[in-house]
Amino acid sequence: MDFKQIQELIKLVSKSGISEVSIETEEMKVKVKGNLAYGPQTNNAQPVFIPQPIQTSVESAAPVSKAPAPAPAPSSGDESEAPKKEANSNLITFKSPIVGTFYRSSGPDKEPFVKVGDEISVGDVLCIIEAMKLFNEIESEHNGKIVKILIDDASPVEFEQPLFLIEPR
Repeated sequence: MDFKQIQELIKLVSKSGISEVSIETEEMKVKVKGNLAYGPQTNNAQPVFIPQPIQTSVESAAPVSKAPAPAPAPSSGDESEAPKKEANSNLITFKSPIVGTFYRSSGPDKEPFVKVGDEISVGDVLCIIEAMKLFNEIESEHNGKIVKILIDDASPVEFEQPLFLIEPR
């Protein structure tokens, strides 16, 4: 089994949703495990390691009592925030389907997949999320216009973290 056949096997597992495939010959043993928790993924880019700083935090050992939250202030007649919330209520929040590192383009010298104001269709690539040295193209599930990009390039993202605001069409 050569390298190209192994790549084809990986693509087959990632696209089909098979959880695991093992192939054993006299010369080698190959085991490919898929990730069903987040659905089929594509791997069209070459892996690149980008070191991220490790962040640590120290928490106080003494318990801290919380003060009750203050009551909401009565409306002062300024209702400018109400229209903003209503205007944003029709926007779709596109969330990360996996944990990893968010990239807006396929490389540092390449154009971003999408910019604010771009019209998108179902299936358009919005970004790449690197997870365990695999680059996964994240495709749009909606038709619309990119209103806001909520995360910086090369930033870590969590599962279900908002990435884009999309105005549906």
